[in-house]
Amino acid sequence: MTEINNGPEALKGEDWAGEMGAKWLANLACFEGMIAPIGEALLKQADFKPGERVLDIGCGGGGTTIAIAKAVAPSGEVVGIDISPDLTTASMRRAKDAGVTNIGFICADGATVQLDDAPFDRLFSRFGSMFFPEPHKAFANLHSLLRPGARIDLAVWGPPRDNLWMMEMMGVVRRYVDIPPAVPRAPGPFAFEDLGYLNEILASGGFSEASVVAYNGLQPIGGVNATPHDAVSFVLSSMAVGRALEEQGADVRAAAETDLVELFQRHYVAGQGVMMQGKAWLVSAAAER
Repeated sequence: MTEINNGPEALKGEDWAGEMGAKWLANLACFEGMIAPIGEALLKQADFKPGERVLDIGCGGGGTTIAIAKAVAPSGEVVGIDISPDLTTASMRRAKDAGVTNIGFICADGATVQLDDAPFDRLFSRFGSMFFPEPHKAFANLHSLLRPGARIDLAVWGPPRDNLWMMEMMGVVRRYVDIPPAVPRAPGPFAFEDLGYLNEILASGGFSEASVVAYNGLQPIGGVNATPHDAVSFVLSSMAVGRALEEQGADVRAAAETDLVELFQRHYVAGQGVMMQGKAWLVSAAAER
């Protein structure tokens, strides 16, 4: 399958096209290990079949894209789309190294991308659909890339209060830095915590028959078998809170690091890692005819 790269020129204003994409790539194994249980649950729910043509939106490092390619082989194909040129370039190499050929990657914004080989049979996104500045327009665009009746499967984070991995971590950080809470419905990790809002977005974009399964489980912060110190290094090097603490000076960062180690020690399970509660919505819907 042809690999296409539209280039990052139109995306320079987007953080995920720059710093955040680079950080995700630098910490790829840790990120993927942390959200792997949710990704596996979504892949199981999607139940891809040989011969299907699939879009993977916000594909990150390409791990889910490669898994989908294997599921739809030999006659099916998958295209991973991500706004980060660093991630799409790395994903191309990763797929090549894995010997997967029914796959391609595009560096583009899923909210506006147009594809010559549309329409596709399926759309999949593991935490890649919550950051659109204009979600109504974005989902309408995604609908335009799909055949009538095509199924979409999305994983989005549930409410912050049910994601203790984030809430407890932010509770520590806020001892040292004034970080405002997430704005409901604003682009970001918890944009679709409100299922009523998510259903309205889907309906306005041309999707119906929406169903939601709640995923609840423990997540390994910093990846499987990460120690508390490993988990702290991951958080401070890969998440925005690391920069916020850095700006407060070395003493503040050191104090926060000590408190984070103590937090993660309370959740450490030998042979598993720092295991903290997370909740996600696994969403399915169909593109209206």
